[in-house]
Amino acid sequence: MTAFDLLSEPIRKYIRDKKWESLRPIQDAAIQRIIPTDYNYILISRTASGKTEAAFLPILSKVNFKEPGVKVLYISPLIALINDQFVRVESLCEYLDVPVTKWHGEAAKGAKDRLLKNPEGIVLITPESLEAMFVNKPYHIKHLFSTLEYVVIDEIHSFLGSDRGTHLQSLLNRLQRINTKKFSIVGLSATVSDTNQYIELKDFLGDQDRTRIIRDTTPKPINVVFKYFEGSVEELPLPLLKDLYTRTRDSKVLIFPNARGRVEEVAVKLKQISERVGGHKNYFSHHSSVDKEVREYVEFFAKNSSIQNFCISCTSTLELGIDIGNVDEVVQIDATHSIASLIQRVGRSGRREGKASNLFLYATEKWSLLQSLACWLLYQEQYIEPIAVNEKPYDVLVHQILSIVKGTSGISLPHLLNEITTNSTFLYIKPDEIEDIITHLISIDFLEKLGHELIIGVEGEEVVNSRDFYSLFETPVFFKVASNGVKIGELPLSPQIRENENIYLSAKIWSIIDIDFQTRKIEVIPAMDGRKPKFYGSAANIAFRIREKMFEIVMSKEDYGFMDETGKEVIAALRKEFSVFKINDFKIERPLLVSNDHLTFYSFTSSKINKTLRFILDQLEIENTLDDEDSTFKIESLTASELNAVLKNIDRNQNIDQILTELLENIPEIIDFSKWGKYLPIQYQAALLKEKHFDFKGCYAYLDQLVVIENNIN
Repeated sequence: MTAFDLLSEPIRKYIRDKKWESLRPIQDAAIQRIIPTDYNYILISRTASGKTEAAFLPILSKVNFKEPGVKVLYISPLIALINDQFVRVESLCEYLDVPVTKWHGEAAKGAKDRLLKNPEGIVLITPESLEAMFVNKPYHIKHLFSTLEYVVIDEIHSFLGSDRGTHLQSLLNRLQRINTKKFSIVGLSATVSDTNQYIELKDFLGDQDRTRIIRDTTPKPINVVFKYFEGSVEELPLPLLKDLYTRTRDSKVLIFPNARGRVEEVAVKLKQISERVGGHKNYFSHHSSVDKEVREYVEFFAKNSSIQNFCISCTSTLELGIDIGNVDEVVQIDATHSIASLIQRVGRSGRREGKASNLFLYATEKWSLLQSLACWLLYQEQYIEPIAVNEKPYDVLVHQILSIVKGTSGISLPHLLNEITTNSTFLYIKPDEIEDIITHLISIDFLEKLGHELIIGVEGEEVVNSRDFYSLFETPVFFKVASNGVKIGELPLSPQIRENENIYLSAKIWSIIDIDFQTRKIEVIPAMDGRKPKFYGSAANIAFRIREKMFEIVMSKEDYGFMDETGKEVIAALRKEFSVFKINDFKIERPLLVSNDHLTFYSFTSSKINKTLRFILDQLEIENTLDDEDSTFKIESLTASELNAVLKNIDRNQNIDQILTELLENIPEIIDFSKWGKYLPIQYQAALLKEKHFDFKGCYAYLDQLVVIENNIN
C-alpha cells in the first residue's frame, strides 16, 4: 500500500485539489511510519521540503477528532512561526472540519474562549504560553489537554542544549502526568545532520526506545561566493555596500548581519544607494526591536511579492521556518556563530523544488573570513556542533518549583518532591539536593511554609506575578521608541541610549530628543546631522571543531575557487604569518609566537575552553589577555619554557568548586548568564558556573594532549 493510500479520503482530496504531482520524500516516509505505529518521530529534512505536512498529513488521517478534547498540540519557538503555520495547518484542517486555535499573548481572546467552552482540534502554542497556563490556570491544562494524542515540536533543534529546551522537556513531562494515555511526539528539524546527535534528540523526547529518526538526505545544490572587504567595527566599508547593492538589486534577498545595529545599518545604507540611482524602495529591517506591526507588514510584503524585488536585512528572527515566499539569495555578513545557524540561513533561499540556494558571504576582517570559511567547509562535511547537555539543570529546577507551587496554590513537601523526582528532566538531581534548594527558597522568602503546605512567599510573589516569569531567558529592559506619537519600535537599554545620540531603527536613522526612564519611552526625530549611529554586539561561544578547522585551513595549501581574489590574498597572508611554525599535527599542536615583549599563544580552541584557560591563568596570577575572536592569549612576564611548564603542570586536583564559590562571592554578577541561577544556594551556583560557563573537563583534555610549537626565529 502506498503512502497516499494510507491517508484518509479528506486528506487525499486535499492533495488532489492542491494538484500535487507527488508526495515529497520526507512526507512519503513519515506517512508510512507514523500511521501504523505510536512511536515518537524526529523528521529531519532541509528547509522547505514539506516537513510540516509530513507531520500533519498522517496525524490528521490517524486521529479521531470527534472525541472530546484537544488532540494535537503544536509547539513552536516563535509566535511569528505559529502565525505563519496556522494558515497552513488551518488549510489542511478545513477538509476535516477540525478547528485550529492559536494560543499566545497576541492571539484573539474570542478564539481562546471558544476553545475553553468546547476543547477540540489542534492548538498552536509557545512553551512560554504553556507555562503561563500551568501557573495561572492549571485547570485549563487538564480541561484542554488530558486526552492529547500528539505533540508536534517545530524547529526542535532550536531547543536542544538550551535552558529553554530543558524547560520544554519539563513541561512535556508535566503534560504527560495529566494525560489519560501516553501521547506521541513528532519533532521537526532542518539542521541535524550529524548522527552523533541522534542520541541527544531521542533523550530530549525522554524515551529512546520509542523514538525513531526519519531523515531525508536528498542533497540541495548551493551556489556560494565569498568576498572580502576590509572594514571596521564602527561601519561597513562603502565598496562592500556598493558591491552588495549591485549583486542584489534585481533579486529577492535576505541579508544576515550579526547584530541589530548592523542590520539597521545595512538596510539604511542600501536604501540610500538605491534612492540615489533610482532603484526600488523595498529595503526593510526585521528584528525583535522593530514594531510588531512593521515586522508583520514586511513578512506579508515578502510573501506576496511575486513581481517586486525586495531586500530584508534581518537577525535570526527570519532564520527559522517563517514562510516569506521565494527568496533568490541569502547574504551573510561576517561569520555565523554556529554551523546550525548557517544551515538555517542558507536554506531560506531556493525554496522552490529543484532550485539551488544562493549564498553570498562578505567578510570584513581576516579572522571572520577564516571562521566563515571553516563553517562553510564543515557544513559541506555535514558537521554540526555537538549539543551541550546539562544533566543537572538546577536553575530550571528553581523555576519549575515556583511554577508548581504557584499552580497548586499550596502543596505539601512530599507531593512537591514527587512532582520533581518523577520528572525525567531532573533525573540526575538528587532528592537531598532538591530539598536543599527548596530550603534555600524558603530562606529568601520565595517560598513560605504554611502548616504542612508550601506556598509562594512575599519575595516570590513579585517574581511569579511578573510577565517575565514564564520564560527561561532573560528579557532585557525595552524602551518604546516613537516619533510624533507614532510607535517605531523598541530598543533595549544600552550605552547607546542617550539624548542627542543617533540610532538606527526600522531602516531609518533617528536622533534621540528625550528619554523618559520612568515610563520607558524614547522620543525621536529623523536625524539630519549625518552622524553615524554606534552599535554594540555580544560575544558568542564558538565550538572547538570550528576553531580546529580554522587552524587546519591556515596550515593547508588548499585553494578555494568560490572566494574572490582579495579573500584569497587575505588567507595567503594568514598562511604566511603562520609559516614560521613547523606544524605536523594540527589536532594537538598549537603555535606560540615568541617576541621580545610578550608571548602570543594561538589556542585555536572553543570559546568555553578559552574562558576556562584564562580563569586558570588568572588563578595562578599569570598576567594575560584573551581575545576570543582570534583565539589568542597574550602572556606577559613568562618565557616560552616557563609557559610550557605552567600548561603541563596545572593542578587537576584543586578544589574548583571552592574557587568558583569564592569567585561568586566577590563577583556575584558572573552568574547573570542564567536568569534563575542567582536564586540558588551559592554551591549550586558554582556547579552551574562550572557546567555552563566554563569547561574544565574539556580544558584539561585539551592541555593533556597539547604540544606547543614555537616560531622559527632563525
